[in-house]
Amino acid sequence: MRKFIFALLFIIAGLSYLFEIDELLIKKFTFLNDFKNLYISKVINFSTSFEKHFNQAETIEKLKVENTELKEYKILYTNVQNQLHTLKEFLVNIDVPENKSKIEIVKVLSYINYNDFTKVWLDKEIENDTILGLITDNYSAGIVVNKNGHAVGLLNGNKECSYAVFVGEEKAPGIITSSKNQDELEIKFIPVWAEIKKGDEVITSGMDNIFFEGLKVGRVIQVTDLADMKIATVKPYVNVLKKKYFYTYKSTGEFTNYNVVKKETPKNEVPVENKKSSNN
Repeated sequence: MRKFIFALLFIIAGLSYLFEIDELLIKKFTFLNDFKNLYISKVINFSTSFEKHFNQAETIEKLKVENTELKEYKILYTNVQNQLHTLKEFLVNIDVPENKSKIEIVKVLSYINYNDFTKVWLDKEIENDTILGLITDNYSAGIVVNKNGHAVGLLNGNKECSYAVFVGEEKAPGIITSSKNQDELEIKFIPVWAEIKKGDEVITSGMDNIFFEGLKVGRVIQVTDLADMKIATVKPYVNVLKKKYFYTYKSTGEFTNYNVVKKETPKNEVPVENKKSSNN
């Protein structure tokens, strides 16, 4: 029975193809062709949309990864750009006297204590306890000390930072240190006989072998007379707390030991002592 039905359907399909019955049906019943075209169009559109959706999701995921990488590169680029900009502003000519000295660029790494902005770690290793001078833009910025082999920058205003200076045209000596006001410095141990006044310029003296003579510090804004000394309040030229880079200065000059040389007496000259004894 099944074979008969299959044979009959095969015959009907063959006759319909032979006598072009399908074309006749399409011509007579156009809605069938429209339904067919609509069906094919919907299927194609659905397949295309389905493919686009998954392709779009894959593309979005790929773009997210690329965007994350670009953000990381942007952060690195911005960081390097800021560092180069800072270095561009920092790298200026420094008038260092012609003596045996060593100048190096150092970078501020971080604060040592978050409640003290005048004490910072520097990217430098120190082998001994020699105190170095810290310079920025031809101004004194502080000193550098050794802490377990690492450089610690004690900036102007730090209570542990002090170095020798000259005040005014007469070069009155003194020691500069911190002040109660964070924006100011104080010079102590100025001799009572020193003629200093408001507006006098303060420079490094080099007498402590930390800096060379002539590095600018600031100007005197107030003079206080005490019984045994004078104290000058100084407004520094530069705010060192905002700096990211400094120069370290180290004098490598060797001091000559001047020994007293006994003058030789000429052969034909009698020593002074012998003259005295002969006269007696």
